[in-house]
Amino acid sequence: MLEKIYIPMQELRATIFGRVQGVMYRDFAQRKARGLGLVGYVRNLSDGTVEMVAQGEQKTLERLVEKLHRGPLLSRVERVDVAWHVPTQTHPDFSIRW
Repeated sequence: MLEKIYIPMQELRATIFGRVQGVMYRDFAQRKARGLGLVGYVRNLSDGTVEMVAQGEQKTLERLVEKLHRGPLLSRVERVDVAWHVPTQTHPDFSIRW
């Protein structure tokens, strides 16, 4: 008999710095997150950074972080600050917030 292994969902909160607004970064982040089967949101902040909250398995979230460092063609990512949390709420999908 196979045992089910429970892998707890993690939450990633990331702030992306650099030229990340006006270069399709949110669209890029949404496509990458959805492609990995993650849920959460991405949005621009008034200080010129982009904030992302993503939920899923730790290894999948780590793959997303690698992609966030690259960004879309016209972006210039200077750094990505990451904090890990236990989710307190769940999201139905991965959306762009305005």
